[in-house]
Amino acid sequence: MISRRLAGRSAALGAALAAASVASAAPALAQGNAESTFDRIRRTKKLRTAAVAGAEPYYQKNLATGEWRGFYVDLVKMLAEELEAELELTETTWGNAVLDLQSNKIDIFFGLNPTPKRALVIDFSVPCFNNAFGFVTKRGFAPKTWDELNRPELKISTDVGSSQDQVATRLLPKATISRFKTVDEATIAVQTGRVDAQCLVLMLALTAKKKNPGVGDVVVPTPVFATTSNAGFRREPDKTWRDFVNTWLEFNRGLGAVRSIILKNMELVGLTEADFPAGVTL
Repeated sequence: MISRRLAGRSAALGAALAAASVASAAPALAQGNAESTFDRIRRTKKLRTAAVAGAEPYYQKNLATGEWRGFYVDLVKMLAEELEAELELTETTWGNAVLDLQSNKIDIFFGLNPTPKRALVIDFSVPCFNNAFGFVTKRGFAPKTWDELNRPELKISTDVGSSQDQVATRLLPKATISRFKTVDEATIAVQTGRVDAQCLVLMLALTAKKKNPGVGDVVVPTPVFATTSNAGFRREPDKTWRDFVNTWLEFNRGLGAVRSIILKNMELVGLTEADFPAGVTL
């Protein structure tokens, strides 16, 4: 026979376990019912993204008016029109863009090179275009290979958190690498002779040279290491948003629309396809 006291304790224990079970299931249930990015965009008719100042021709900010231009600005505007959504654009940096995606501040960010480190925490779209890694050098310095750059006496500048920062760290372990907040600050270090070369993806290297004729050459060392420029997404169980953007990108790449936007915005910084080194294309 079970005593009333024991029965009461058993009932209380059962109630406590049931409450704990409900409490532990609540976060999982809430997470499972969380609205997906795609559904939120369709419901609110708002598309959130970000841009990086001083990153022409990707992003260019008019300091007087606050207006943004650049081929990724045009591309995301076209995406917003496709979704019949209002575009909300905030400012970020290359290093903070991944954090903005993770914290759900933005829905998409164009211009990220996929790296294993980034792929641990966010998802990527199909490529928008190809981009080789190169250098803006000081006058009189024209290295032809990566081995020539990987020497203890050489000083290399990069913008912190960027793909070129990761590549320089990986491929130039013997060189001294100085990291700056922005691309422009890293270029100034070359101009003032504080470093020998700045590591950049080719599109930004060509732009830096056009903006700063006082630097030396744009060099694409051999062997050529190339990456792709992609969009990044916050990682979530529902992949509808990523899949939609991929379909949209491939459709517009097939029509030549993405290429046309890139070439049009290269003119913002005085670049044409003729400025690309031999054998290197978009």
